[in-house]
Formats: sequence, C-alpha cells, structure tokens
Amino acid sequence: MGPVLIANRGEIAARIARTCRKMGVRSIAVFSDADAGALHVEAADHAERIGPAHPRESYLSIPALLDAAERSGARFVHPGYGFLSENAEFAEACRHAGLTFIGPSPEAIRAMGGKAAARLIAQEAGVACLPGDPGADQSEDGLSAAAARIGYPVMIKAIGGGGGRGMRRVRSPEEFSAALAAARREAAIFGDDRVMLEKLVESARHIEVQIIADSHGHVLHLHERDCTLQRRHQKLVEECPAPGMSAELRAELGRRACALARAVNYVGAGTVEFIAAAPLTVDSIWFMEMNTRLQVEHPVTEMVTGLDLVEWQLRIAAGEALPFTQDQIRLDGHAVEARLCAEDPSKNFFPSPGRLAVLELPAEGQGLRVDAGVRSGDTVTPYYDSMLAKVVAHAPTRAQALARLAEALDAIRVEGVKLNAGFLAAALRSAEMREGRMDTGFLEAARKTLLEAALKEPA
Repeated sequence: MGPVLIANRGEIAARIARTCRKMGVRSIAVFSDADAGALHVEAADHAERIGPAHPRESYLSIPALLDAAERSGARFVHPGYGFLSENAEFAEACRHAGLTFIGPSPEAIRAMGGKAAARLIAQEAGVACLPGDPGADQSEDGLSAAAARIGYPVMIKAIGGGGGRGMRRVRSPEEFSAALAAARREAAIFGDDRVMLEKLVESARHIEVQIIADSHGHVLHLHERDCTLQRRHQKLVEECPAPGMSAELRAELGRRACALARAVNYVGAGTVEFIAAAPLTVDSIWFMEMNTRLQVEHPVTEMVTGLDLVEWQLRIAAGEALPFTQDQIRLDGHAVEARLCAEDPSKNFFPSPGRLAVLELPAEGQGLRVDAGVRSGDTVTPYYDSMLAKVVAHAPTRAQALARLAEALDAIRVEGVKLNAGFLAAALRSAEMREGRMDTGFLEAARKTLLEAALKEPA
C-alpha cells in the first residue's frame, strides 16, 4: 500500500508508525511547533510541520493536514484517536482529495456521531437501550419534563460530546437546572450544545465490544473490554476480558455490536460501548454509544487475541478481506492496561505540565508492553492530553495480570512532573478491583484511601 500520513501525535502516532514499519509501509508524521522534536516524529520515516502549538492551528486543521499529505505524497490517512478521528468532514475531505481515510465512511461516522441518532439506530437494530429522551425539545422545561417521565436519577449527556465532556448526573429536580447549564457549557466545546437524557445506572460498569469489519461484508467482534475505572468519565484502567463475563453473555454482546455495525455499513475498527449493572446478565447491559475509531485501550485486545489492530485497519483500507472467522478469534489469558498521565491525583487529577527531567518506564517483555509518546528530556505542554504512555500487562489469569501491572507501575521513575502511577498501582491492588466489585465512581469515591495506600510500600 502507499504512504500513510498519521494525522495525530504522541503515543498513538508512534504506535501506528511501528506497525507501518513492520509492514514495510512508509509512514509520515505531522507535528506542531511544540512537537518538533517529539518521539512520534522520530518514529516515522518522514515528518511534516503543520502549524503552531495550539491544536486548532495544527492537529485540528483540516487544510494543514491535507497540505501535509499533498507535500509528502501520502495516499492514506490514519487519524489515530482524538483530534479529527471521528470527524466526518475530515473523512470527507480526505475522500475529495483522493486520499483513503483509514476508518469508516463519513456516512457511518455521521450516523453514529450523535448519541441521540445512534440510540435510534441501535433500537432499530434490536440493541437494548436505557430509558431516555433524545432531546427533540431542547428547552429547559421540555428536558425537565422528560427527566420526570424517565424518573430520577438521570444522566444528561451532550449529543455530540466525547471524552466524558458534557455529562452530568442529576438525582433530583432541584439539581436539574444547574446541571443542564453546566452540561451545555461543556457540550458547546464540540460546537453543539444540545443534550439528551438517559436513566442513570447507579454502581455502573462500563463494558465495550471491539468490532472489525471489512469492505467484503465480514463483521466480527474481538471480545469485550471492561473500562470501569475512570475519573471524570474518562478511562484510566482497562482490561480484557471483563471480569464476571460468561461465554453466553460475551456472544450476545458481540452479536449486538456486530448488528449495530451492519446497520450503518461499518468498515474498519470500531467499538460499541455498553453500560452495565451488577450482576451481569443479558437484561442488565444497555447500549451507550459507538466510537467510530481505534480506542486508546486497543492493546489489551491485541494481547489476548494476538491480532495487530492497526495492521488490520491498514489492510482493510487497502481492500483486503478478513481471512479469519469468528470462531478463530482466540481469547488467551488476561490483559490489563493503565494510562500514565501527567496529573496529580491528590489535586483532583489536575494536569501537571513541565519538563520530564527523568522518565524511566518498565522494559517490554515478560508479559509487559509499553506504548510511550515521550521520553526523558521532553516537555509536557498544556496544549494536549495529559496521557504520556500506556503500560499493559498480560498473564494467564486476571490476578496475575493485575499483580504484574501493579509491580510495573511501582518501578516507574519520574522527575519534573506529577504522575498517576502510584495511585493506579494502589487501585489495582484494592479489594474492589481484585474481586471485580468496582464501578465507574470507584476511583473518585476511594481517592483518599488509594492516595494513602500509594504512599506506603507495596505489600
């Protein structure tokens, strides 16, 4: 296949470049002025400057990215995740420029991009959804009446949001007005302040299914991931398979995810996300949304299936058919991923930019994988996401994988910024995590206890 422009930065850009090199495909990095000497620039075969540090003038600038593709002779564009990865206009602009966008069609991105529209498509495909309201009436009175019909507690969700932005839990009518205003302010960041409502599931778990589909009609699922450990609705720890998941329920969730993908003629890698209540049953898991891109947590799926998801994204974009069947996709052991972020858990996970005077990450091998976007000497700027790297552990059992990852996090050395490694190691060792009793509010509810445990020597 022809050269691939990687329209992203950091660890995902370096990770895509690594697979390109393995496949003998020329990779082209892009960089802002803040990233001129970044690791992902070194990892690629060629690099193009796309503008100043601010994302709007570089990584979010469609004209700048298309110019870089033209200058470099790229024929394919891989958007990674974040930035423009789920932007239908970008996918369409690539198409008009004669470039192959490595992902689903603009039509599929649009179909699943709005949570309310995606919910209707899911219902038509026979995928169970929570009681809710799509937000046809966006007046405060209309939404408040809808919340009363659904029954408190409810969740307000930005229709076009992502990454946990524009979401508010509301437990009573008295809280509704302030929560709605706050959700709309965050939703406006995405250029759309509309919201929808769903019944709030207390003590929820977040479970998602990885799907992959080619242009020849094959749609498969690659098992599920549990992404329950979160702060501010953003994931910090992910694992595959999900604890407590039966083979029968796994097959049913996979069926639902594939049905939704077929409903929008999906091509490429994607993820169908579900909200679940304990205990896990067919009737206690409901559709939330579909992410029409590669997920941050894709390495745990790769570790248990043996598949390189980026490689198959590239092959599918080049027109290849998937050569394996659903029954041939393995589930080997257990994998857990921790997102290393430059943030201070003791200060409500506030970002911690600065120069990485020292950064010593675990060595790969012995069941460990490290996807990094930085190294010692780099500067963590306030312009981009605080995630610096991902550490993934694989082992025959869940208990072994959790212990292996916690030990790896203990070994990390950093100077110059705050890192969440010790906090995450404490979370991995908690009884709630070891026994599979965690929920999406666990990290924030147990933050004080976990911070205290992080200061002690590991057992």
